[in-house]
Amino acid sequence: MEKGKVFKIAEKTAYQSAGIVSSELIRTENGTITIFAFDQGQGLSEHTAPFDAFVTILEGTAEVTLGGTPHSLSSGEAVIMPAGIAHSVRAIEPFRMLLVLLKTS
Repeated sequence: MEKGKVFKIAEKTAYQSAGIVSSELIRTENGTITIFAFDQGQGLSEHTAPFDAFVTILEGTAEVTLGGTPHSLSSGEAVIMPAGIAHSVRAIEPFRMLLVLLKTS
């Protein structure tokens, strides 16, 4: 990614039939910013992360389950997934999300 250059975030990843595509936009020692594109029905199985994660839905609709509680998120909505809490993601329809992971001490 070229700093100072304007870009369209949705163009940084494309949908793939029956798949999940990700593109890391920024990686530093303090965290990452990654865009994901999920085809309908695709998802990430339940897992935990060592740091809080901020997820915002750029387009489409997803089910984000946090600690066993499902949440339907649509374009423009966001959630902070707490560190150490099991979570999963499933595409209700094709959707794109931006994941921001910031390492804290």
